[in-house]
Amino acid sequence: MGEPSDPPEGTPGGGGEDEYRSVVFDETFVRAARLQEFSAQERITDHTPAVRRLPPARRGGLSRQALVLVLLIAVAFGTAVYMGVRHPYRTPVAERPAEPLRMTVVPLAPEDPVPGARDVERLYAHSPAARFRPGAEGVPLPPTRRTAHFSDDQVVSALLTARDYVVRSALDPAVITGGETRTVRVLLDSRQREQFDESVDRPAADGRHAVTGWLVRFDPTRVELADPYIRVRGTLQAAEADSGTLEVTTDHTVVYALRPADAGRDAEASLFTVRRELRFRFDREDLRLHQAELVLSHVQAGPQSCALDPASRLHPLLAGQRADRTTPPGTDPYAPGTTAPALCGTLSRAAQPQL
Repeated sequence: MGEPSDPPEGTPGGGGEDEYRSVVFDETFVRAARLQEFSAQERITDHTPAVRRLPPARRGGLSRQALVLVLLIAVAFGTAVYMGVRHPYRTPVAERPAEPLRMTVVPLAPEDPVPGARDVERLYAHSPAARFRPGAEGVPLPPTRRTAHFSDDQVVSALLTARDYVVRSALDPAVITGGETRTVRVLLDSRQREQFDESVDRPAADGRHAVTGWLVRFDPTRVELADPYIRVRGTLQAAEADSGTLEVTTDHTVVYALRPADAGRDAEASLFTVRRELRFRFDREDLRLHQAELVLSHVQAGPQSCALDPASRLHPLLAGQRADRTTPPGTDPYAPGTTAPALCGTLSRAAQPQL
């Protein structure tokens, strides 16, 4: 039987209090509730609804999600800075040291007195340089095509840089007789500039540090240009050395009309011929920066005497002069630091104007 106080049909809901014993309304649960019942006094005074919505609970500091987001942003930023400094896309070619320029400079001594004339055009017309073109016109670009690993634009860029080097180092009067070097230096790979600077400051005939292996230079106290339009003819060729390197080979014959310095226009002029074969290498960084790595330079120049060292400058023989002797300075194989023998050649009579 039920208790006297229970309704005849039993407790409403049929479960009594046992049904809610598992629900614990502790203080944390109550404080977290979004609704709160007003007190009787509050309802009488303010005529408000029986319940009110509580504002969201304020928590001190950042939430866990916010902290994780800030940490991820910091890590991403740090990674970007690190990767930018390390440059992860740099190729192995860019990491290797530059190959030193190997050079040979061979004076060509004439067998006879050097022919001369006051009329420079007459000299050219009676020489093998009669059909050579003046200045940069004589250094045209060849037809180009892409290679297996380099685009047509990259091949053209390599050829243009090599062409600029030929023009600046052999056709610019400021370089030839004025001692200018900066315009040539800026075209070199930065890893080769130390060798270039050493060659300019301390030239030596050691196969590595002759100024004349890098550029054409005359002594302005001895000679001057009789014609600013230097004649030249030659070729440029580009080929792929490997998947990361382009090579450009240049072969040009450059002819200068020279006369004694401060002798005036009435002095006879003579022709001086320089044959230059250069080999350049380009990695993708060089192509981007419009620079080149010059790895080989072979120079033949005359008429000049073999008795004088051509490392610091070339020594042209002028109209009417002849070589004192055709043998080069002696080479001592026992002397330390001697890495290249002194070389000398004989200038063919066919290379001189036939007046």
